[in-house]
Amino acid sequence: MSVTSFEISKVGFGSPDISFILGPCVVESRDHAMFMAQEIGDICRSVGVGFVYKSSFDKANRSSIESFRGQGIEFGLDVLRQVKEEINVPIITDVHEPWQVEKTAEVADILQIPAFLCRQTDLLVEAARSGRAVNVKKGQFLAPWDAKNIVDKLRSAGCDKILLTERGASFGYNNLVVDLRSFPIMRSFGVPVVFDVTHSLQLPGGLGKATDGQAEYIEHFARAGVACGVDAVFMEVHDDPAKAPSDGPNQLPLARLEKLLIKLKQIHELINEDQNAETHKGAA
Repeated sequence: MSVTSFEISKVGFGSPDISFILGPCVVESRDHAMFMAQEIGDICRSVGVGFVYKSSFDKANRSSIESFRGQGIEFGLDVLRQVKEEINVPIITDVHEPWQVEKTAEVADILQIPAFLCRQTDLLVEAARSGRAVNVKKGQFLAPWDAKNIVDKLRSAGCDKILLTERGASFGYNNLVVDLRSFPIMRSFGVPVVFDVTHSLQLPGGLGKATDGQAEYIEHFARAGVACGVDAVFMEVHDDPAKAPSDGPNQLPLARLEKLLIKLKQIHELINEDQNAETHKGAA
């Protein structure tokens, strides 16, 4: 099955170009969000890649009751609206419950379904009916071939702009592993596939009351995923991960972003050249 490509504010998914979903884990403050969106946007324009700004207004599945979740839907969406209007960048953010969908769809260009909620039919259907694109993160407990049911649920509710995201599978306790077969398998459902690099490097609950991570492997994972032919790369990016209130150990430091994007663009272009060459060879 061919992949159904689409654009979100001129950012293509499933197109010949690779796109990026980038931003800090959670909306921390208005000033921080504006700074990060501007810095990331400048880098992406310099490299020549499209990006969607990602940040969550609420992180509902934190390790501990003491963990920072965000400053609420009203504040978070107001900040994201300002980022969208002033920085001129499309927005993606999580929704956790059906009642959040309508309000969030007024701001976000893409609604994201967190991995632990990927089988929640009511949430998927409500998101699909919003008219927005929907990105679903495949649960850590779900086989890639079972993600076809997610696509069927969304399509049945009228959604034709669907993304599936790989973010690692549970591998024993406090660890994740990425099965590279998941990229071509999920892409065979006719939808663009995203590789969530930074969440794949989480060590869930690894710090007891918080998640640990292995950010030192981000570049390695990202290069491997792009070489497998993903349509987009998702990475949480922070100017000072050590001080980030959520997911700091697995976020990419902003200072490492530009060099990595240049390399990923080069890998993607090389893969495309090889695929085009094989296509022409077969046609001959």
